[in-house]
Amino acid sequence: MVGGGQDAFIGAIHRLAANMDGLIELSCGALSINPEIAVASGKALFLPDSRTYLTYEEMINAEAKLPVEERIDFVTIVTPNFAHFAPAMMALDHGFNVVIEKPITFSLEEAKLLKQKLDETGLILCLTHTYSGYPMVKQAKAMVAEGKFGEIRKIWVEYPQGWLSTLSEREGNTQAAWRTDPKKAGKSSVMGDIGTHAAQLAEYITGGKITDICAELNTLVEGRVMDDDGAVLLKFDNGAKGVLMASQVAAGEENALKIRVYGEKGGLEWLQHDPNTLIIKWLNEPTQILRAGSNYNNLSSFATHNCRTPGGHPEGYLEAFANIYRNFALTLSSKLEGKVPSPEMLDFPSIEDGLRGMAFIDSVVASAQSEKKWTPYVL
Repeated sequence: MVGGGQDAFIGAIHRLAANMDGLIELSCGALSINPEIAVASGKALFLPDSRTYLTYEEMINAEAKLPVEERIDFVTIVTPNFAHFAPAMMALDHGFNVVIEKPITFSLEEAKLLKQKLDETGLILCLTHTYSGYPMVKQAKAMVAEGKFGEIRKIWVEYPQGWLSTLSEREGNTQAAWRTDPKKAGKSSVMGDIGTHAAQLAEYITGGKITDICAELNTLVEGRVMDDDGAVLLKFDNGAKGVLMASQVAAGEENALKIRVYGEKGGLEWLQHDPNTLIIKWLNEPTQILRAGSNYNNLSSFATHNCRTPGGHPEGYLEAFANIYRNFALTLSSKLEGKVPSPEMLDFPSIEDGLRGMAFIDSVVASAQSEKKWTPYVL
């Protein structure tokens, strides 16, 4: 692991998720740029002193020199956006697969370089777009792909949060500080942090790709240097039209990601606050409620593959996060054993999602700064 020490938030989430299914063991880490925190974090995680490193360069070089049976199989990068590319590229250069936090890099240009390196090496990259790991999101995707709703016409996706409703980046909140710093967050704060999640979810469930956008970005908290709110009209390559809203100044909201998709015959609704439920709405039939559970035979194989417990035993954010790691680990293990991974194993976000996420950020910023109504979405 690169980053994710005792002074970080998301690193612990990654470790819990990676450990949930017993498929992954944390073997070493460069856990902080602060040497004292790096060493203390390694001890707290029971890492050997010899494999608690002070920099990612030291870690990757040292691990690459170990015998094949002893060295790590992949590197997880859980640093802020601006510190994703260098360790990811170095890991790939030394033959290590990569798991990486979203957005994938600081810029689209960096993401393209990672794609080029992956094509050269044949290694695997997994991007932790957590919400695509929920079983009922996968059920929604399967139903759309099966044509249950007919041609998709309309997509609404919203992601309101309220945690940046005050100028907390100047009040000692380190998570807010780097997310609102253009030198660390990139071109957009709100769209890089949560808008990319919403866009990826819309494309993942519907199978459509965004082709054009019309966007507005706002900075609603006085004194903030980056955007904290935005809205985007969307056009998709399958003819569907969409609306995306992302805001971190929706006071009182927690993590209220929600998506609605409508086709000719009906639609669906999924909310992150109630992730085990998928609401199905039909044109001429009563509304249905589908629930997650490994014992339900009316769900798709992609949904049941990602359920650990029977119906009525709630699985949430950590389990969805763990599904990303589990599918990546199963795919990597299959590759190492010379086997072909199943489609269910391969169902995790990849470099393509990373590229599209960075293109989304660039396109939204360009549209927001333009006087034209529509801006092409170009990779």
